[in-house]
Amino acid sequence: MFGRITPIVKNLLIANVALYFIGSFMKLDFNEFLSLRNIHSDHFMPFQFVTYMFLHGSTWHLISNMFGLFIFGPLLEQFWGPKRFLIFYMVTGIGAGVLYSGINYMETNSFANTIEEYASNPSPAEFKHVLEKKANIDVERNASLKSFIYDYSDHPDDASYIHESNQTLQQVLYMKSNSQMVGASGAIFGILLAFGMLFPNTQLMLLFPPIPMKAKYFVAIYGIFELFSGIQRASGDNVAHFAHLSGMLVAFILLKIWQKDRKQFF
Repeated sequence: MFGRITPIVKNLLIANVALYFIGSFMKLDFNEFLSLRNIHSDHFMPFQFVTYMFLHGSTWHLISNMFGLFIFGPLLEQFWGPKRFLIFYMVTGIGAGVLYSGINYMETNSFANTIEEYASNPSPAEFKHVLEKKANIDVERNASLKSFIYDYSDHPDDASYIHESNQTLQQVLYMKSNSQMVGASGAIFGILLAFGMLFPNTQLMLLFPPIPMKAKYFVAIYGIFELFSGIQRASGDNVAHFAHLSGMLVAFILLKIWQKDRKQFF
């Protein structure tokens, strides 16, 4: 089984797994410097567009991404060769980070504007709406916020409650402005799209549910799910769905460029 691992896939697996476990066992917080920060953050550095791809937030996060790389990567590397496969992996991962950072930048600016609008016309209902719909915070699971909103509702014109609500939103803005993203998901979703485009009729056996499905349908369903999840964005969902979609978009563009160059060459 493990004999099928190609050189670049093997080295990427080693790099990702090694960084995760070195950080875990030696208590090193690689995320502090190497995760992809919001462009608003004072800690943002351009090299993070590369380094974030090799960090993961949990063991399950690492396993899910490396499983995708292990399953779909080798065939693409055999098809393209090691050099082109590595270029594809890096371009889709970096591209996903760049596009997601742009989306994150606009969302942070939009949230800052929302706070200004709230400050001009504060109310308990609007405060809760901003937290749940704009900041993606599950108020029902946050006991302190839930209690505060309950008290605020009883005293909607109290200056102290209004002030505290504004301070809370400013704290949320600060956290959003200093958000961090890690993971190889952008590159993995790029690999997934490439596999679906290049080997569309390959039968995949799904784990949940355990049914066979052609690669093109699997990729399409996965893409639609990510788009829906990114747009709906349930409260408490901290998955960067648009980073996944960004990886797929960059992969699609790169594949089309390569196909065009191939036609011109031949």
